[in-house]
Formats: sequence, C-alpha cells, structure tokens
Amino acid sequence: MTENGAAPKSPGEGGRFLRWTFRNLAGPADGVQGAIQGGTAEAREAWKRDLAERKRHTQEQRERKRAAREAGRNRGGSAQP
Repeated sequence: MTENGAAPKSPGEGGRFLRWTFRNLAGPADGVQGAIQGGTAEAREAWKRDLAERKRHTQEQRERKRAAREAGRNRGGSAQP
C-alpha cells in the first residue's frame, strides 16, 4: 500500500481511463464461440500438429549442428601431432 492507501500498480496496468476503455469498449469476447476455451476441436488438433512439426524440425536442426561439430572435431583432431 502507498501513503494514500491505494494499492501500487504494475507498470503495464494503465490508469483509470484505460480500465474504463477496456471495460466498456474492448471487453472480453463474449460473442465469439469458443474464444476462451481455445476454439474448435479441429483448430486445437491443427495447433498440436503444427507444434509437433516445429519440435521435430528443431530437433533435426540440433542434430545437424551436432553432427557438423563432431565432423569438424574429427577433421581438426586428426591433423594434430
């Protein structure tokens, strides 16, 4: 609490006007079906497939980099006396 008794605000919270604007103009998406729950089952499945594909691609990139480092070490290591 501050000296005037009000609770301190976080830097991104905004002021009185911003709160009024959000509450009265922007508000939560009540009229959109499934907006809070995450959309349709098909959209969730597509998101899961996309995430799995991104993870697979990232893992392949890591393996390629690791293989390139190992190949570089083996080439450089054999030249040393």
